[in-house]
Amino acid sequence: MSSTSSLLIRRARILLPSGEFLLGDLLTRDRQIVEIAPNIPTPSDAAVTEIDATGLTLLPGAIDPQVHFREPGLEHKEDLFTASCACAKGGVTSFLEMPNTRPLTTTQQTLDDKLQRAAQKCLVNYGFFIGATAENLPDLLTAQPTPGIKIFMGSMHGALLVDGEAYLEAIFARGDRLIAVHAEDQARINQRRQEFAGIHDPAIHSQIQDNQAALLATQLALKLSKKYQRRLHILHMSTAEEAELLRQDKPSWVTAEVTPQHLLLNTSAYETIGTWAQMNPPLRSPHDNEVLWQALLDGVIDFIATDHAPHTLEEKAQQYPNTPSGMPGVETSLPLMLTQAMQGRCTVAQVSHWMSTSVAKAYKIPNKGAIAPGYDADLVLVDLNNYRPVRREELQTKCGWSPFEGWNLTGWSAYTIVGGQIVYDRGKLNTQVRGQALSFGE
Repeated sequence: MSSTSSLLIRRARILLPSGEFLLGDLLTRDRQIVEIAPNIPTPSDAAVTEIDATGLTLLPGAIDPQVHFREPGLEHKEDLFTASCACAKGGVTSFLEMPNTRPLTTTQQTLDDKLQRAAQKCLVNYGFFIGATAENLPDLLTAQPTPGIKIFMGSMHGALLVDGEAYLEAIFARGDRLIAVHAEDQARINQRRQEFAGIHDPAIHSQIQDNQAALLATQLALKLSKKYQRRLHILHMSTAEEAELLRQDKPSWVTAEVTPQHLLLNTSAYETIGTWAQMNPPLRSPHDNEVLWQALLDGVIDFIATDHAPHTLEEKAQQYPNTPSGMPGVETSLPLMLTQAMQGRCTVAQVSHWMSTSVAKAYKIPNKGAIAPGYDADLVLVDLNNYRPVRREELQTKCGWSPFEGWNLTGWSAYTIVGGQIVYDRGKLNTQVRGQALSFGE
């Protein structure tokens, strides 16, 4: 048998980097795309697997740039294997994971531990942020490979909470590595927690961690970024005020993201799904939804992330404020956004740009985010002709629930391909496939 493995996808509707579609074939060799054409003869020099993609649309695999996969230390909620299975089912072929595990990812040693775990367990490609504390500046400058430094300006406790301006400035002032911020003002949150103490309706969460708390922190991060011309990324932007701030004042080195839930859910969700709707930053008003959508369409917001942050049903069943904040998302993000495209809110090409191309560009991930010869064969074939609901029993995430349960969506993955290998095939996972560590250009 030949040592070269090839995959030949036939009769797909292929999204090209131009945003146009080509009805045709795509050939991979080893881990890369080698040819795209209306018709490609079957190669004779390789072991070829063929997929008949009639009726399916071929997109670059989604890159989810903000997830919490809970390993090590919190594996009762999720682990790298279960989370990467959820990614594969959702058409997500790469992820960037956050440092609030146990132990925290704040040193080269803890980063290396995650990379070793992922190499053994992950069905898709992976990268891990290094977390900022008040003490670990040397590690922030040297740890590698990492997409950047994660700073929790609020909504955090313990060593990862960095809310003093002097500490923040010390991080912004040294080095040139990307800084990604969770922008909420902890002092305001603490004050409002006291004001609203004793209220157990989870809807109060959106008032405690209000729009002003988010705006104050984003203003501070932007100020420091401009002072030092430091590469800044604003995670999970949630408010109209932040979007308008960036619309007026967004330096070329600043990017921002939004989650599907901040586009598609709002404070009315507390009435129907209760604490399942609780996350940080919280859900906002329908007005915020609309302004965020427009900012995404206009390019003020650059891309989409899920902030996949699973908790068990038992944890979510507690009484507010004892309930943890966060919701799962990697399995549903691409179908949610493609459903919006099919409803006319945006285009399929825009969804792919927001969920793949723009992410690869922002984090300087080479050879990802487009379907072109020489690019990595990280691909998803989606079915835009059929709708099916989000069902709890079909979820791969270990937590076993979704805030979008019952939503009728299109654009589900029929096949997910990582490095030229089929990892998901119409409902079946190939758990022998392993992704690779992502690299991040300078």
